[in-house]
Amino acid sequence: MKFTLTLFLAPLVSPFTTNPLTSRVNTLRAVDEVSSTTVEVAPPPPPSLVQSPSLPWMKVSSVLDGSMAGDVGFDPLGFATNMKDLSNYREAEIKHGRLAMLAAAGWPISELLDKKFASILHLPTTLDVNDRVPSLLNGGLGKVSPIFWGFCLGLTAAIDLYGIQRQKDVHNTNYIPGDLGFDPIGLYPLEASARKEMQVKEIKNGRLAMIAITLFALEEFLGHSGVVDASSFFFEPVWKSIPEGMDSMTNSGYIK
Repeated sequence: MKFTLTLFLAPLVSPFTTNPLTSRVNTLRAVDEVSSTTVEVAPPPPPSLVQSPSLPWMKVSSVLDGSMAGDVGFDPLGFATNMKDLSNYREAEIKHGRLAMLAAAGWPISELLDKKFASILHLPTTLDVNDRVPSLLNGGLGKVSPIFWGFCLGLTAAIDLYGIQRQKDVHNTNYIPGDLGFDPIGLYPLEASARKEMQVKEIKNGRLAMIAITLFALEEFLGHSGVVDASSFFFEPVWKSIPEGMDSMTNSGYIK
């Protein structure tokens, strides 16, 4: 009797009775459906445009707000669209500026001292017949020892890797592009305003050096003479340059 009653009631009860196994399967399906659903997040709005301080007729991205040292709103091609790109461009600019400052000093120094050191060490000079240093435009880069190129490449790679590591350092939250922590004689001031001023000086001198080194290369390529020979008055004592200038003015008829 009980067995017959159970068989009779089973179809009626089973649709309304929760099966633990079925419930778990349905729960897993629901979780899977939720997890597979892609939540679309709206992209951040693009930065607005503001008037450029250095180019009054042009608008630039609002990320160029002047907070970064040397930022005067000069971005005619619109490269800096967000802070990440701006930081990357500044990192590249400061590296090129520092390298250009070294080159702007090393270029004329090498023309002044290369022959003297080569004579002392009994080595061939790297200057050409016109006293020009090796460069892409002048040629002569093959005269430079591969050991020197390897040393330069290894040193720059080590410095670059060190800079990348400083950027990734979680403790270095106030990282400034180009900040390698290199200040052996303590020139970097402690005050924020003085630090900003020194950063501006460095970036300005770096930009000037990049222009200068470009002009060095063009001057030697087009003029077929070394920078020191073409502007010797910069590399001689003043008392030597003044008499020569007076003689040239006298011979030209300016002074009688």
